[in-house]
Amino acid sequence: MAQILDPLPPEQSGKIFCCYVNATSKIQVARISNIPNWYFERVVFPGQRLVFEAPKEAQLEIHTGMMASAILSDNIPCDRLAISEPSNYEFHTDSQPAIDPINKKPIVQTINTKTGDSKKPLQVAGLVYID
Repeated sequence: MAQILDPLPPEQSGKIFCCYVNATSKIQVARISNIPNWYFERVVFPGQRLVFEAPKEAQLEIHTGMMASAILSDNIPCDRLAISEPSNYEFHTDSQPAIDPINKKPIVQTINTKTGDSKKPLQVAGLVYID
């Protein structure tokens, strides 16, 4: 997922896709401030996964929200958050469901359906109604 709102400066080369997960129960702010001419700041809710594009040398600052303030709780090199570019596993069209490489579960759950006569008489207070 490329950064649409804050594109990387044109002079930046060597960009990577990154993923950060807020595994806390608090709201966090993810910020990159070490790249000149680029502003990146996002709110990350508890349990939320943030996928973004950044230069290899970027440092992700994590500010954890406290009562009316935020504390710098972590500074992570973005190359440690690198993921491979989106692959075609999302676009399989065969009958086998694609497997999420992170959760190891099918991306699209199969739906089991029964066919047959589903019309049954409706009985209310001793009366029978038939469609």
